Amino acid sequence: MRLVIITGMSGAGRRTAAHTMEDLGWYVVDNLPALMIPHLMEIAANNKIRRVSVILDVRSAALVDQMPQLETALEANGIRPEVLFLEATDAVIVKRQESSRRPLPLQGDGRLVEAIVKERRLLAPLRSGADMVIDTSNLTVHQLGSRVAHAYGGERDQMVRIAILSFGFKNGLPIDADLVFDVRFLPNPHWVPDLRPMTGLSEPVSSYVLSQPGAVEFLDQLEGLLSTMAPGYVREGKRQLTIAVGCTGGKHRSTAMSEELARRLSAVGYHVGVIHRDLGLE
Repeated sequence: MRLVIITGMSGAGRRTAAHTMEDLGWYVVDNLPALMIPHLMEIAANNKIRRVSVILDVRSAALVDQMPQLETALEANGIRPEVLFLEATDAVIVKRQESSRRPLPLQGDGRLVEAIVKERRLLAPLRSGADMVIDTSNLTVHQLGSRVAHAYGGERDQMVRIAILSFGFKNGLPIDADLVFDVRFLPNPHWVPDLRPMTGLSEPVSSYVLSQPGAVEFLDQLEGLLSTMAPGYVREGKRQLTIAVGCTGGKHRSTAMSEELARRLSAVGYHVGVIHRDLGLE
């Protein structure tokens, strides 16, 4: 099991880091008291959850004092916690907090700058012992997400997750699609009596559709297009992509082409899911 504790200065991007971890498939818990983490890990183990991330901030003045006890309890169960510490300059934190209009945890009725100084002093021992320190002063949220994904994601986590949706134009465009492609340029199996009762999930229909002029070439070009676009989506923080493939009714051509596209993309390492929205509709 892996445990990553995300901590650091308020306003330095803990929330962005946590969202990235969630996108990578980690189980994320926010502001759990430090001494409850061993119990959380027991629950996670019983539920076969292997990657856990916990966000801790300075709201508990005992946080730093509790870390040695926490580490001892975890290591007794074979878990070595990894600490990710996020920081930023005082000027950047002031600017971010003024933009969000939220006070710092230690600010109370005092000045923002005084709260930053106090928080930095209290968290200094955690920073010195952290496994990774990221200064987010000059990073966008997308760049921070990329840094976190590079550190805590596997090779496949650096790739966008793709949902392929087949549909019929006569039933309307899918409103959640990022990219829409039209395969009505291919002959319709509906007009082949033996194929009409079948769907694009059947081998005869799939072979018929894929053997048509332009079908394989279309898939080749679409695969090449996605190989160019997908890394850019990840760099910009978009890790979920929905590709809609449509024909007239959503039964034959779009279904067969979606299945073949999913096969191709899976073969080169993408996380791919396929949904046939209109299959079975008349």
